[in-house]
Amino acid sequence: MQIVTAIVSVVLLTGLVWFVNRFIPRRICPICAGVAGTWGWMLTASFLGYGIDITIVALLMGGSVVGVAYQLENKISLQKSALVFKTLFIPSGFVVAYALFMKEWGLFFVALVAVCVIVYNFIALKDKKHNLPNKKAKELENKMKNCC
Repeated sequence: MQIVTAIVSVVLLTGLVWFVNRFIPRRICPICAGVAGTWGWMLTASFLGYGIDITIVALLMGGSVVGVAYQLENKISLQKSALVFKTLFIPSGFVVAYALFMKEWGLFFVALVAVCVIVYNFIALKDKKHNLPNKKAKELENKMKNCC
């Protein structure tokens, strides 16, 4: 019956975040927040000794990893491959989730750093070629400034 509790939690948290999104400038994915919030409280309850079905927690954590990958896919630099990003990010994210789930803190922090490096290289680090205007565009811009 814990699956029912988990589903109700996901639905309620999703609705709450959907409502809050109406009042905040930055949008949060409601279903992502509902799933992550549910596995977050269930994992915490498990750590505190409550009888939580860990299969449900693991299932939700895996869904969050894939969901984050697909949310970040839209932010990948134009010069980078989304498939390569997801191929690196998702297995690394699974290791982060596993290590958190198993309380293996050394592995957790190493895997978290790896995920951050992947995200940085694909999203935060802009391509130099992409950021620099090409020569022809710069010439056209100068002509337009000096035309009249």
